[in-house]
Amino acid sequence: MKVIIESKEKANKLAAEQYVKLLNSKPDCVLGLATGSTPLGLYAELIRLNKEGIISFSKCSSFNLDEYIGLDGTHDQSYRYFMNTNLFDHVDIRKDHTFVPSGSCKSDEEAALYDEAIEKAGGVDLQLLGIGHNGHIGFNEPLTPFESKTHIEKLTDSTREANKRFFASIDEVPTHAITMGIGTIMKSKIIILVAFGEDKAEIMKKTIEGKPTISVPASLLQLHTDVTVYLDPEAASLLS
Repeated sequence: MKVIIESKEKANKLAAEQYVKLLNSKPDCVLGLATGSTPLGLYAELIRLNKEGIISFSKCSSFNLDEYIGLDGTHDQSYRYFMNTNLFDHVDIRKDHTFVPSGSCKSDEEAALYDEAIEKAGGVDLQLLGIGHNGHIGFNEPLTPFESKTHIEKLTDSTREANKRFFASIDEVPTHAITMGIGTIMKSKIIILVAFGEDKAEIMKKTIEGKPTISVPASLLQLHTDVTVYLDPEAASLLS
């Protein structure tokens, strides 16, 4: 696990360089994408690079980590809507080659078909991750099995509380989500994790310096062969 500590702006630029390298060496690559406030700066940088002709998304495909159960792609808090608004509508990607798990999924068996689609596409070349305050990656809450595939996850109270700022009230925050499993994520060839802010310092210490455990899902990334973690000084403030 490689850890890079820079300002948020510099960290986003360095992370974007990994996309430049991949997209220019393998234009038909498969990207694993994430939502939330953390990747917005990175997405803005990728949009800039695309508009300047430095990178093209015209031949690649993408698979998102997760989606709320009960929200369709037109809902302004769905992750399909988020991706369209914050990235896809602004770059030359083929919309029919962008995939987000379905918020209408009814079972883990149905959810696991998402893994089959990823494998059929050749597997994820570069997976982007954020991290929750309890260490969740995607919506894999603590104690999610290591080998888990894409599945439906019941969201913890702390996760719903953290996300209620995007909704009118906590009552509107979905109770379940469909998410790539930890096993699915670990199959990615390259993984990037980005975390900013002092409120992420404690969980980043557990993730990077703690023992790998399903109690802190992100800590399992220590077992992957190619992970780069981008932190600002605040998120890295408790590291030894």
